[in-house]
Amino acid sequence: MNERRTVWKVFPVWDFEKEEQWLNEMALEGWALVAVGFCRYTFERCRPGQYIIRVEMHGADDGYIRFMEQTGAVYIGRMIQWIYFRRSAELGPFDIFSDVDSKITHLQRIGWSLSMIGFANLLIGCVNTFSVSRAGILNLLCATLLMYALGRIHGKKESLQRERLLHD
Repeated sequence: MNERRTVWKVFPVWDFEKEEQWLNEMALEGWALVAVGFCRYTFERCRPGQYIIRVEMHGADDGYIRFMEQTGAVYIGRMIQWIYFRRSAELGPFDIFSDVDSKITHLQRIGWSLSMIGFANLLIGCVNTFSVSRAGILNLLCATLLMYALGRIHGKKESLQRERLLHD
């Protein structure tokens, strides 16, 4: 039986690149990602550097997963809207985003989700703060954190847009 290891780790939504980098470092050390959960990553022993891991925010779409599998990628799992793939490094480079525009589109998708969840928390927090319940403060704190995350994602998007202008 293969040796398994579970690691509990938290990555803020605006640091999804750091999460992906960490997962690839684990693969370089000989730990292949085999399952994901809430802040939980399960790995199995593999040859060091055997796999490349990619993370993307993408809605539930079986057609997209089948498309990715046709490229040699293996669907590992989903955590809310985030999907995880791995592919053998022997197949060559593995990039989900082939150009600046696809990276910008991905950041817009993340930003839209953060905006909707943040707005919902703000609305619920305001309603609950002015009612009998004092739980609204938690929603307001959550909305604040989500708006901070949105700002970080927006900054990354603006940086990519400037990069695109330099190359046009």
